[in-house]
Amino acid sequence: MKALIAMSGGVDSSLAAKRMIDNGYDCIGCTMKLYDNEDAGIERSRTCCSLDDVEDARSVAYKLGMPFYVFNFTQDFRDIVIRKFIESYENGTTPNPCIDCNRYMKFDKLYERAKALGCDYIVTGHYARIESKTASMY
Repeated sequence: MKALIAMSGGVDSSLAAKRMIDNGYDCIGCTMKLYDNEDAGIERSRTCCSLDDVEDARSVAYKLGMPFYVFNFTQDFRDIVIRKFIESYENGTTPNPCIDCNRYMKFDKLYERAKALGCDYIVTGHYARIESKTASMY
């Protein structure tokens, strides 16, 4: 089975990648490039998804023997998430860009890439619920 691991450079996604490899999955690491910090007036190293984070993710993928890709979704992010954010403010409503990012970027664009790469699963290290079911003796 093949898994696309969405890697942020942090511990959660790195551990998820290691666990998937340990469980026999053929894994591909990736990071989504959604924006340029300079476009938002923020120092390159001061936010999540910085160049340092991408290099951390790439380093972990290399150490685990996985291929690693950076998917450039900056235009889609601008068109889908940022435009709606701005329009919401202009119309006096409260935007929630995280919901749109999850829906259209993580669970749409990333899913399309996973399918194109022949992956059966997408793994993030987030949004996980672990359940253990044991047989009852009574």
